[in-house]
Amino acid sequence: AQLVESGGGLVQAGGSLRLSCAASGRTLGSSAMGWFRQAPEKERTFVASISRSGSITIYADSVKGRFTISRDNAKNTIYLQMNDLKPEDTAVYYCALRRALTVNDQPREYEYWGQGTQVTVSS
Repeated sequence: AQLVESGGGLVQAGGSLRLSCAASGRTLGSSAMGWFRQAPEKERTFVASISRSGSITIYADSVKGRFTISRDNAKNTIYLQMNDLKPEDTAVYYCALRRALTVNDQPREYEYWGQGTQVTVSS
């Protein structure tokens, strides 16, 4: 599977962005998906995950109430709506595909990764 993220950019604190992740070579409808992020000189960390059906979602505590993960299996795409962005949200954001039905917050549980999209939040 190939995953391609888009929608990143530069935004002021308090602003919003919507990231997209489109898949090819494998339908997303059979897989749980996740978003992770990596700030400079830091480890890749979990942001959000969504089950195959979309009925179950989990979030990192740092983004709860501000970010929303969703999916459109017909379009083979998942999304991350990010509201009330903060400078500490600045990172490269990656989508990932897990060959399982259930959510998970561990990077090692995901088999396919996109190249990432940069999100920069200015104060």
